[in-house]
Amino acid sequence: MTVTVWVDDWQIQCCGQSFATGDVVSWNLLQVDPEDYVDIVGSQRASGIDFREEHHGQDQGCAATWLEVLTIAEVHCQYEVPPGSTANHYYPVPGTAVLVPAEEADGWAEARPDVRFVGYLVTARRAADVPKGTATRGQ
Repeated sequence: MTVTVWVDDWQIQCCGQSFATGDVVSWNLLQVDPEDYVDIVGSQRASGIDFREEHHGQDQGCAATWLEVLTIAEVHCQYEVPPGSTANHYYPVPGTAVLVPAEEADGWAEARPDVRFVGYLVTARRAADVPKGTATRGQ
């Protein structure tokens, strides 16, 4: 079974482990509300996100899941203060997502003009479907 997982840039930067295409990883997965990602990646891509990877949710009862990483895409988008806002809070600008295929993820990405790196979309296969002898990370 294939799943799509959102991985926040800050989760890996804080205390995560890098991973690459082909790695088998152990991640804590939380189900998501795709609406939370619409402004970042658009409604079509957001509707395909099944889980988010969580390093700080062990106390929320999420169990580790073994996955083989099939694809990695860096996600970049624009942020701005909404017009008319009196607060100095930046929000994603809908329709500005830039996805960049990657072989490895370490929480950092090459700077791109006019957009900010915010995370990864990872396609993965549950470990029960992974051939024996595949390389592992995150144990």
